[in-house]
Amino acid sequence: MNLFLYLLTVLIWGTTWIAITFQLGPVPAPVSIAYRFWLASALLMLILLARRQPLWPPRRAWPYLLAQGFGLFCCNFLCFYYASRWVPSGLVAVIFSTAPIWNALNGRLFLGRAIRGQVVAGALLGLGGIALLSLPQMRGHWHDGGMLLGLGLALLGTLCFSSGSLLSSRMQALGLAPGLTNAWAMLIGATIVGSMALLLGMPFTLPADGRYLGSLLYLVIAGSVIGFTAYLLLLGRIGPDRAAYATVLFPVVALTVSTFLEGYVWTTPAFAGLALVIIGNVLAFLPGRPASSLQAGVKTCA
Repeated sequence: MNLFLYLLTVLIWGTTWIAITFQLGPVPAPVSIAYRFWLASALLMLILLARRQPLWPPRRAWPYLLAQGFGLFCCNFLCFYYASRWVPSGLVAVIFSTAPIWNALNGRLFLGRAIRGQVVAGALLGLGGIALLSLPQMRGHWHDGGMLLGLGLALLGTLCFSSGSLLSSRMQALGLAPGLTNAWAMLIGATIVGSMALLLGMPFTLPADGRYLGSLLYLVIAGSVIGFTAYLLLLGRIGPDRAAYATVLFPVVALTVSTFLEGYVWTTPAFAGLALVIIGNVLAFLPGRPASSLQAGVKTCA
């Protein structure tokens, strides 16, 4: 199950970066984010009702839900949507792949969790590989003010993602299922960003554009409902540092998509980078002590 959740998260979130670029232009970014998470929240609540599961969170969960909604489903996505205006989707995914390091550091600072050197070493190897993978998109852009602003926004969005992940880990430790917490945190985040858009006078329009509507549906169903549920379930099972290592593989998928849609060019350094990512991935998931299988090692460290 851990391997299934891991691969599902990588495949879905590795393709959402290009879908976000299809959202840019016809509708303001805050409005698109509000549409996405209002619809995803409604769908999750319908699923909870159909399965006759609790729909109302306990009182102790609300401070965490408010913080997660603001950080993970509002600020995080505002940063990434605007970053995608200046930075190619594959490179945005590269910045996002620093999440394992931030999760490990934040877990140590705020939750008192030990930092496993093996996981950090694997993440650093993977990030080195990602740097090689992203060289074709970085060339010629380092003196571009918009590019640098986009990179800064992508990093800020990653920090928001890390904080939201830790909040979900805390709520799962309290016995709250990700389906319930996601539904309400998405509703809170969408309402915050939607209210901001209304105050700024942004138009709430829904264009009859097949590319926009198709990407919106993909981001709602696959990227939000399935993707976030799979990732946060994985986070609860194996811990935030290992779960976040999935983000190191996102750019591999994103850059593969970018090869066909944005002209990414595979070079010798890029293939070397792919090898580093694979080695780092294996290192991060090796069990901390002898175990009969990878699955046993993952359960041991959960």
